[in-house]
Amino acid sequence: MADTVAVESFGRQVWMVVVSELNQRWIRRFSPAPDAGVRLACLAHAGGSASYFLPVARALAPECEVLAVQYPGRQDRRLEKPLVSVGELADAVAEQLLAWADRPLVIFGHSLGALVGFEVAGRLANKGCEPAALVVSGRRAPSRVRVENVHTRTDDGILAELDALGGTDPLALADPEMRQLILDALRADYTAVETYRYTERAPLRMPISAHIGSDDPRVTLDEAQDWSQHTTGRFELHTYPGGHFYLNDQAATVIANLRRVLAAAQAGS
Repeated sequence: MADTVAVESFGRQVWMVVVSELNQRWIRRFSPAPDAGVRLACLAHAGGSASYFLPVARALAPECEVLAVQYPGRQDRRLEKPLVSVGELADAVAEQLLAWADRPLVIFGHSLGALVGFEVAGRLANKGCEPAALVVSGRRAPSRVRVENVHTRTDDGILAELDALGGTDPLALADPEMRQLILDALRADYTAVETYRYTERAPLRMPISAHIGSDDPRVTLDEAQDWSQHTTGRFELHTYPGGHFYLNDQAATVIANLRRVLAAAQAGS
């Protein structure tokens, strides 16, 4: 584990963490930007991986350094056991992001990543390292509950759900061994997101920016609007043409909106 120490800098507590081998397994810097004035931590959807955010890292560097989080159980971490709760993921991610909290940090999460990001933001705030903003995508507010059971389905049932949402990569599923590894991670991720239950607490103070596809079957405009109840800061809601993976087709617009959030975070506004 990384060693964590707190120091005072101009009257503000700053966390300085030695970046360990464990931290490097969790945090991927596809376009390192050590002089960037702001960082963006990206958290993927169920079945997703850090490499999903490679285009984002390239688009935002060098003004912003993107930290893509790699969950256990996929790609080069495929031999590690996937975590099956949002709380476990948030505990681990928050601990590793402390190493990067020496400058404004914005958290971005899509779908499962939105819930993990919300919980990470609260954990960092409790440690005195409050993120500058939280950006959530493709997910209803934590306090809005639906009964879902994808994680209890057969393998074919899980793949059918992915296909319905437009998240299936046929090439990745062609190899039987790779298909099983992907399914193991997917079942763990769906278990995490579908068994998550929000516990009542004080709202966050940071701005929250919510983003959804207009035709996403997994979140309505009303469910996304309720993210506003989870912050005392500024709230905004953006809709885009498309479904659950709207951001694949709307990447340029999403990145433009992220630039605006990042600029405000760096300016401290």
